[in-house]
Amino acid sequence: MNDAVSIATAIRTGQVSAVEVTKAALANISVRDRFLNCFTTVTTETALADAAHIDHEIAKGNNPGLLAGVPFAVKNLFDIAGLTTLAGAKINAENPPATQDAAAVAKLKQAGAVLVGALNMDEYAYGFVTENHHYGTTRNPHDLQRVAGGSSGGSAAAVAAGLVPFTLGSDTNGSIRVPAALCGVFGFKPTYGRLSRAGVALFSSSLDHIGPLAGSVRDIATIFDVLQGEDHRDPVCTKRPEEATLPQLHQDISGLRIAIADEYFAQGADSEVLAAVHKVADALNVKQYITLPEAHRARAAAFVITACEGANLHLDKLRSRPQDFDPATRDRFLAGALIPNTWYLQAQRFRRWYHEQIQKVFQQVDVILAPTTPIKAPLIGQNIMILDGEEILVRPHLGLFTQPLSFIGLPVLSIPVHHSNTLPLGVQLIAAPYNEAIILRLASILETQGVVSARIERA
Repeated sequence: MNDAVSIATAIRTGQVSAVEVTKAALANISVRDRFLNCFTTVTTETALADAAHIDHEIAKGNNPGLLAGVPFAVKNLFDIAGLTTLAGAKINAENPPATQDAAAVAKLKQAGAVLVGALNMDEYAYGFVTENHHYGTTRNPHDLQRVAGGSSGGSAAAVAAGLVPFTLGSDTNGSIRVPAALCGVFGFKPTYGRLSRAGVALFSSSLDHIGPLAGSVRDIATIFDVLQGEDHRDPVCTKRPEEATLPQLHQDISGLRIAIADEYFAQGADSEVLAAVHKVADALNVKQYITLPEAHRARAAAFVITACEGANLHLDKLRSRPQDFDPATRDRFLAGALIPNTWYLQAQRFRRWYHEQIQKVFQQVDVILAPTTPIKAPLIGQNIMILDGEEILVRPHLGLFTQPLSFIGLPVLSIPVHHSNTLPLGVQLIAAPYNEAIILRLASILETQGVVSARIERA
């Protein structure tokens, strides 16, 4: 009874109370998070009150929701009513508390889930390691000397450590998928605009997504279903034909056209990373390869757009309070502020062209396999990694294989692959926009076969 769906079923049927489950989660967080540093805030009082309300509804014979009594936590850029939204920044700690929950948080609560806290992240979501200058480093539960990834590092580590069954994160250039891969859990970035970002502190509006991290495909699908729906508060969130994702999980996939991304996605990675991709491909009997054209330029354009939009968002504070930024974040924002606007416009023009090219690719295949990160989790403080005999910086290159995909808003699920006792790795399942159900079906079959599984380090 470790996944969200099983916990909710047990609570609804009276096998255990929501208060008991919540107290156990809070006790586990109190003991273990001292070493992991996943949480920036633990909402003990409100969590216990919400759990008691769930038990009261069940006692009256009411159905409190699909996620009744399940503890969860969110990256600290999601608004939580009554708390200040930090977004990993020292400056934001001076802001007034949020007056209402983010749309995604509200939907999960309406489904009966119990919020137990807010999670650590890279400042303003600008990073891939969650080594936060103000709130400390989040450690990888599988090796406390290694990073959890970022920027949703607290979100991935909290699931991987068994502190909560699921969390929410955000993904601009890979910030859900990278930590999910390094921590060995499932991390889902739906199509851009599929889920509402209302009440979320944005980093790069034209790139930002939100999505869940969890220990099973069933949980990912359940949370995705709960979070869907049009929201006028987020102009990019549009209502699409609703898909009954859950019943589709175990359908046959024999008709799916699946290919392995080659060239750019087969270079610049450790051999064990590429072996993980082929482990998944072999399980699916995939022999076909396909090229995503100009992926390296897509990544470069994503860098430009991210830097420009992020710097513009924080320009006033960069001018008046540069000393209060995380030094690594500040320097990248300052560099972004110096990028000519013609570069930004050209990057957006290239983006439209690139989107058209990838649409052509998806006329040939339904799902593409690619590595999530080029290496396993690096050591805390590690600045350099060696790929193909070349020394390169760790922080910007952890998103090597994720940036070209979020650049055009494709739905992607990072699935955890393990090799004996080594650190986990991730493989991306990629589909055309709004084809999330295909990805989840495929992942469910791989999970059932035992090819992929979340690695949870429980006390």
